[in-house]
Amino acid sequence: MNVPDFNNLSIETYRNRKEIIRQVAAQIEKDFAQFGMEVQFSGEMDYAYQEIFSQLREHLIWLLDRDYHRLVLLLYQIDLSEKQIMKAELSYPDVPQSDLLAELVILRELKKVLIRNYFKENPDKL
Repeated sequence: MNVPDFNNLSIETYRNRKEIIRQVAAQIEKDFAQFGMEVQFSGEMDYAYQEIFSQLREHLIWLLDRDYHRLVLLLYQIDLSEKQIMKAELSYPDVPQSDLLAELVILRELKKVLIRNYFKENPDKL
């Protein structure tokens, strides 16, 4: 059995996977809390993506405008590289930076959850 391709993820695939959504929301809440920013997931699955996205967007707008250093530290904590961000900006030049970063954060946190779950279920792959 091969390791899944975690580099080509689509959020769409996981929108109805309640446990994955809860884990991603918890990971986002944890990472943002480390930088003094509250993100709360109500548990409402039908609107989970939009709920989390809009909260991230607001925090990212604030950070982009007022505390770029903390933004860089947050992105480092989440493990989003400058290269990934630049690639996304080139691919989607008309998307506001805050929206793009929110999307990238959600995707990266999803990837973390899926990788953690994969190795938890397949300890022999470590």
